[in-house]
Amino acid sequence: MIRSWMVIGGVALLIALGSNLITPSDVQWFRRLRRPRWLTFERAIPVIWTLIFICGGWSAYIVWESNPGTGRTWLLMGLYLLLEIVTIAYTPVMFWLRSLRVGTIIGGTGFVICLILTLAILPVYRVAAVLLIPYLLWSPISTYTTWKMINLNPQDA
Repeated sequence: MIRSWMVIGGVALLIALGSNLITPSDVQWFRRLRRPRWLTFERAIPVIWTLIFICGGWSAYIVWESNPGTGRTWLLMGLYLLLEIVTIAYTPVMFWLRSLRVGTIIGGTGFVICLILTLAILPVYRVAAVLLIPYLLWSPISTYTTWKMINLNPQDA
């Protein structure tokens, strides 16, 4: 029998793998961009996002298992899905358009979606809401970093 955590994890993995198919293979544009001096933790960013995605998937699992198959739960799953798609879209869309401004907009959009989702689940699923806090804390840092890179690379705004 297929368990809900398998479906949630599988969907998340498919979206992540799908983004690899549409991300330009030429990442030289992004690598050559100047970064803020305080960005000393860039190598940790993939690990940070991996942990955030695990927390998000766990949060979705808690919501689903608490009230499976209802209209409200499906709506919440749609919000989780939208959040993942927007978050994963950051890299391929920004790379294709070669626009830090677009990356900043996508990052901000992800934060707003996560905030809406967190507020929607908080009254009923407190633990699931707590699991979204890493996203709410990290997303503004990530978005701010991209925004600061616009000033350092105005030709790539």
